[in-house]
Amino acid sequence: MGEGTIQIKDLVKVYKDGFTAVNGVSLKVNKGECYAFLGPNGAGKSTAVKILTTLSEPTSGIVQVGGFDVKTEPDKVRWEIGVVLQETGLDKELTGREILEYQARLFHMTRRMAKERATHLLEMVGLENEGERQIKKYSGGMRRRLDLAVTLVHEPAILFLDEPTTGLDPLNRKAMWNEIRRLNKKEGVTVFLTTQYLEEADQLADYISIINEGKIVASGTPEELKDSIGADLITFEFKDEEAAGKAAWLLGKSGKIDYQKGNIVTVSIQEADRQVVQLLKDLSGEQIEVARLDVSSPTLDDVFIRVTAEEEKE
Repeated sequence: MGEGTIQIKDLVKVYKDGFTAVNGVSLKVNKGECYAFLGPNGAGKSTAVKILTTLSEPTSGIVQVGGFDVKTEPDKVRWEIGVVLQETGLDKELTGREILEYQARLFHMTRRMAKERATHLLEMVGLENEGERQIKKYSGGMRRRLDLAVTLVHEPAILFLDEPTTGLDPLNRKAMWNEIRRLNKKEGVTVFLTTQYLEEADQLADYISIINEGKIVASGTPEELKDSIGADLITFEFKDEEAAGKAAWLLGKSGKIDYQKGNIVTVSIQEADRQVVQLLKDLSGEQIEVARLDVSSPTLDDVFIRVTAEEEKE
């Protein structure tokens, strides 16, 4: 392993109450890669990130970040990484410049170096005209950009982003995406991203792993994961759950029931555009009325729903 890489082998985390949050996770992140780690709430992704960033110790397994073991060399790991958490502890009474200079001094920079670094970072994240304002007067998007700037003070080789755009409006979310993409592709910073926005992972990630109930249930590039469904999707909406249940039984004869919940049934099927007319005829013949339907190509949302639903069934 070298600088900018992450490697996990057979990671297990069991809490004192006996709950196993992470159960045998293995993965590798190459230098300069953007790696997205997805999963529903309680799946284990936050626990894994805490271990990777030295905020929690593993129960067993090997975890190396930047070439250093998180358990035996945590201080060295911390010099290699930057972490943007969902909630940060920035002192809102300070100005953006003051918090950046303070952070730089913590990393042993001289006063002049800290001032120069703060100026550079404010320009980098588009806050060069806001550096003298108190953080409490910043908008949500400005605070997230400042969070990122603070994380970059010591020029980390690896950047951990824990749901970095949660709560941002679409314009600020796109601006954050552009900055993450620039850091990753132009600066060569390795990015480990957790997100609840599947579109975000699709836009930014070179490789994705989906974790559920402590185990990785799917991995691949965004295109590989979408191709794994292997068919188009038809989503049917019915008037009630009873009609959806009858329809699922009938539709299952023609394709794979990809998802069923409430009055919604999704079928994966080859050449959906050709098949949809016949399926509607079949449903009509059984007096099952369709309220709405949609034909689409698979997205990461579809992959996520399928693999997590399959795990729940098992």
